[in-house]
Amino acid sequence: MKICSSSRSSLLIFVLLIGVTFVIYYFLPNALLASSKPTGLPQSLGMIRTQLLSVNVTQNAGTVNVFYREALPPEKDGGSSQPRLEVLLLHGQAFSSQTWESLGTLNLLAQQGYRAVAMDLPGFGNTPPMEIGKMNKADFLLTFLNTVRLQTPVMISPSMSGQFSIPFVMLHSQRLKGFVPIAPVGTNAYSAEQYQKIQTPTLVVYGEMDTNLGAQSLNNLRHLPHHSISKIPAARHACYLDEPQKFHDALLDFLTKIQ
Repeated sequence: MKICSSSRSSLLIFVLLIGVTFVIYYFLPNALLASSKPTGLPQSLGMIRTQLLSVNVTQNAGTVNVFYREALPPEKDGGSSQPRLEVLLLHGQAFSSQTWESLGTLNLLAQQGYRAVAMDLPGFGNTPPMEIGKMNKADFLLTFLNTVRLQTPVMISPSMSGQFSIPFVMLHSQRLKGFVPIAPVGTNAYSAEQYQKIQTPTLVVYGEMDTNLGAQSLNNLRHLPHHSISKIPAARHACYLDEPQKFHDALLDFLTKIQ
């Protein structure tokens, strides 16, 4: 009887170990993966179609194949949905359109009913470089908008992309439904009087810990007559990466107000 009892105990321990091993290797990784996903995102992201497309944009510097990603609202009743707004996302020096896909911003905007387009600026991501000296950056963006048929988008512009977006706002602000600068470069190139002529609704975003470019751009952009400010607490220069949910909340609130 002792031998039989010992065998049963060993068998029970063996079965328990197998069960624990199964849980660790099959369930725990899935739980950790789920907990690592960006917060504040909708659950039905599988309904969103993200397209990777390219267009030719001709400038004085020649022709460049511009790469961009597009997310459209989910189809309803078997047909496509009319977007509530168009949103164009630019990127900073160390980033590309991939940033907005990885962060979940493209899917989130599409799920909310917006057409979201994130482009790779020349020399970044999958877009080859152009001769910067020959490039009129404002006209370059205007050509891109016309090529991909963005009528009056809301333009989101972090950091380095300000060298494209700020001149565009000065020359073609009528083509924008809204403007979301995130500590962009190039704001010192224009006077308070020039900013005061811009009528585009603007959400100025910066990280609380960005005391350099964030503070500098805020000092200039506050001259825009129709602006509001969103300071992201405990966030650095790329505040949308440090606090994606807070950034997304501020962005969606702004988009709702200007529809």
